[in-house]
Parts: sequence; structure tokens; C-alpha cells
Amino acid sequence: MLRGILDNDSIFGQIMLRCWAIIACNLCFVITVIPVVTIGAGWAAMDYALMNSLKNRNTAAPFRDFWRGFLMNFRQATVSWLAGLAVLVFLGTEWYWCRQFGGIFSYFAIGILVIAVIVLTVLIHLFPTMAALKATIPQLIRNSIYFAFGNPLHLIVILFAHVVPMAVTYMDLQRLPMYAFLWCLFGFAAVGLLTVSLLLPGYMPYLKKDTEVPRGSRKGGEDAEHDEHRKSEAEILEEMQKLGM
Repeated sequence: MLRGILDNDSIFGQIMLRCWAIIACNLCFVITVIPVVTIGAGWAAMDYALMNSLKNRNTAAPFRDFWRGFLMNFRQATVSWLAGLAVLVFLGTEWYWCRQFGGIFSYFAIGILVIAVIVLTVLIHLFPTMAALKATIPQLIRNSIYFAFGNPLHLIVILFAHVVPMAVTYMDLQRLPMYAFLWCLFGFAAVGLLTVSLLLPGYMPYLKKDTEVPRGSRKGGEDAEHDEHRKSEAEILEEMQKLGM
């Protein structure tokens, strides 16, 4: 009976594997946050590892998956993160000065805020899309827009999960140490798991079924993965063209 409870296929085993994946991915992500520049690569790596934990329910190798995702997406994720951060800082600065000037500039502030929300929405969806599909940055941005606005309900939930908990953290300064501990322990990965759980069903039609690669055939595995990504991108572009995007 005890062996059945502790088995990976049991409900308890699945819960423990999920908790282990969340905590391990979160710790790895927190480490990548420290240099700031590597936040994008860490974000994509975290989403990559969490997606693997969802697809492979009976296995849990979050450290290996995180490192692999970090190396695979480092260049694209770093460029995307720095570009997105620069845009958000610029928009935030412009919004602040428009608010300070007042008058007609208040209307410009509203427009800037709307643009900032759109940029943030694309950025939030860009890294899980990057973790799931192989494409150029412009193509990934288009795919992110497609997946973000394809399901408005999921979009609302994802934005709520990213914005509201962080806003509450900084609004309640008395409990900031407790919130900081929770974020460092599992907070970022918990939000990431919710995000990839909602987005993964949309990615699945464009992904090939996993093929088993013999041990030592690392090159073959990478080639198969690249073929999977190329097929995914072609199918997504075809569907986007049918929708007139």
C-alpha cells in the first residue's frame, strides 16, 4: 500500500513531482534574475522545464531541463528581454512625464499605458512560445500575439497571475520579507506553471509526438527537435494566413 502511494503514477507521487519541479525551476530562475541581463534566458528556460514536467508526468529532471532550455534559448531570449525592457522603460518614462505635465498630455498618458500593456502581454507570452517553438524573433512575436489573443479568457487569467500578486507584494511593505521568501521559494515558477498549463494545449497541435532517441545520440535528438520546431512554425504561419493575420 505504501509503495502504491509513493509511486510516481499515484496522485501523491504526481503532486510531489509537480512540487519538486516548481521549487527546482524557481530556484534556478531566481539565480538567473541576479545578473538582470539573463532574466529572459532564465524565463524561457523555466517555461521549457515546466512544459517538460507537464508532458512527461512520470519523470522529473527540472535542473537538467532548465539548463538545456537556458542554453537553447539564451541568445534569442536575452535579445528579446533587453529589447522589451528598454521599450517598457521608455514607455514608463514617457508616461511619468505626461502625468506630470497634465492637461492634454493626460490623454497621451492613457495611450502610452495601453501600449505598455500590449507590450507586456506580448512579452509574457513570448518566452513560453520561445520555449515551445523554434523560430526567428519576429516570427516568435507574431506567434505570441496569436496565442495571447486567441483565447481572451486565458489571456485575462495569465495577466492577472503575473500582475496582481506582484502588485500586492509591493503594496504591502510590512509583509514584504514574507512575500520575498515565497517568491524565491516557488512564486515565479507557480505563475509560470499556470501560464504554460493554459498555453500548452494550444501548442500541442503544432508539436510532433516525442520520439525516443537512443542514449548517446545527442545530435540526432537535436536534429529531431529542430525538425519539430520547423514544422510547428510552418503550420502556425499557415493557420495565421487563413485567419488573415
